[in-house]
Amino acid sequence: MKYQRLSKEQFEILVEEFSKFLAVHGIDKPEWERLQTSEVQRVDDLLDEFSDLIWKGVLSKVKYLENLSEHFIYLFSREDNGLELIAVEAQVAGLDLRTSEGFKWLKQNYLDERVIYRRATKAYSEDPFKDLFELIQKGAVITKGDLYIWFKDWLDNN
Repeated sequence: MKYQRLSKEQFEILVEEFSKFLAVHGIDKPEWERLQTSEVQRVDDLLDEFSDLIWKGVLSKVKYLENLSEHFIYLFSREDNGLELIAVEAQVAGLDLRTSEGFKWLKQNYLDERVIYRRATKAYSEDPFKDLFELIQKGAVITKGDLYIWFKDWLDNN
């Protein structure tokens, strides 16, 4: 498996898509029930293959990711040449950027000298989708990029 098996809840949400996937493999409902009791390895292989297919579809549409921690906001943009990163660090004791109060403080004080900005570009490995997936595993979430775009525009013009 290239990524991670979907959870039971995710399979339940994607039941229609999974049924179509099984049909493509020539497996109807009675055959699927038989496989579950007699060919556990084949079932595992099919679940893993479907999971990878779904993850690849999701990852192919990712443009922006965000990862927040107590003092850092990591904003990623998927570009042709690699992942662009804008890192925002708030060097303020007791501040937690993951809370609404912490984020509100940052919005009001983004020019404060205790707020540090860094930018970097990281070239992709052989598999850009795997790079994105690893960021998600580390806590990044897929976004529309509003925060990245705002900080990029502000940094580019200042």
